[in-house]
Amino acid sequence: MSDTQTSDEKVSPAYSVPPVERAFRLLRHIAAGNRCRNLNKTAKEIGINRTTLIRLLATLEAERMIDAVSDGGGYRLGTGLITLASQALNERGLVPTARPVLRQLVDDLNLSAHLGVRDGRDIVYLARETPNSHLASMVREGTRLPAHATTIGRILLASISTRELKEIYAGQSLKAFSDKTRTTLDDLLRQLESDRAQGISWSVANFEPDIGSAAVAIYDHQGQAVAAINVTGHASTFASDGPMVEEIEEKLKGAAREISEALGYRGWGADQM
Repeated sequence: MSDTQTSDEKVSPAYSVPPVERAFRLLRHIAAGNRCRNLNKTAKEIGINRTTLIRLLATLEAERMIDAVSDGGGYRLGTGLITLASQALNERGLVPTARPVLRQLVDDLNLSAHLGVRDGRDIVYLARETPNSHLASMVREGTRLPAHATTIGRILLASISTRELKEIYAGQSLKAFSDKTRTTLDDLLRQLESDRAQGISWSVANFEPDIGSAAVAIYDHQGQAVAAINVTGHASTFASDGPMVEEIEEKLKGAAREISEALGYRGWGADQM
């Protein structure tokens, strides 16, 4: 573009590239939790023809922007796109801001600490810090887990509207990972209501045997829940009558507040201080 072009001209639709627009339309569709199992239905929903859709899926998969789910499960966002997102978040300060706070949580509580973001019906771990203990978390950065069954996922799902939740989980089954996993949308909504009211989600072996967890959301300067942090350890540590429960909640909420404020958030109410 020439130096004489205005900012309005630079973003004018006249400069848009239709194939790129269609690719992003497809990526956003998949990011919303749609697996594109039915190609005819998907093509109609996003307004492109079936042949173009097939070519886009093949290209995006080859570039690792999406991954094929086994057993005909369709597609989900791929590791290549997650890497780009992680790099973008690093540039915006989320990961480098959170990492020293996670390390402090580990020092204070002797528990593993993680940072994660929601991707449709999943969460993706962006950072982790662990204590020098045999109970240290085995979750790796880049690991993807179901949002409905994890504390980071639950506290982030609790930040969105019921309408959005119903759209995300429409026609989807909720897999059970323990007898505590909410496997119906109504049950999940009730759990999220409790998580929202407390400002923290708790798990006592809800996802893995003998493993407990608690998570709190991270907010950006616009007041959006952009990520969450959690701490994990032996399930007994997170039991409601455990000696560390109050300290875990205090330290975790304080850490989340520190990261959020570093990102420009100023919306804490009196009950969150």
